[in-house]
Amino acid sequence: MSKEEKNTYTIKTDDNLGEVKIADEVVAIIAGLAAMEVDGVSSMAGNATRELISKLGMKSLSKGVKVDVLEGIVTVSLALNLKYGYNIMDITAKVQDKVKTAIENMTGLEVADVNIRIAGVDIPEEA
Repeated sequence: MSKEEKNTYTIKTDDNLGEVKIADEVVAIIAGLAAMEVDGVSSMAGNATRELISKLGMKSLSKGVKVDVLEGIVTVSLALNLKYGYNIMDITAKVQDKVKTAIENMTGLEVADVNIRIAGVDIPEEA
């Protein structure tokens, strides 16, 4: 997919200065970063752990994240691996809140849904 074919969304238009557009991949990276900040989240499904993210680059954070934007309303779907021993309901509620807040604060887009699929549980070797 070329740069021209990527989905972009206008988040601000000013007749004097121009317009601001944001790519859906940027929204996905924001969602991935916010999800990884929650204690109990081990990794995005299909991605490496937090320690390897810096080596792999920011694009790896958008894997396991699907973003749909329709008329300024965002729907996010995340696939997560969680750490063993954490309450799934607590972690997913925190992830949903953090992702929603991050996207809305950084882009101005409204988040309607943050759907989460638990793809796996990482069990420590000593367990």
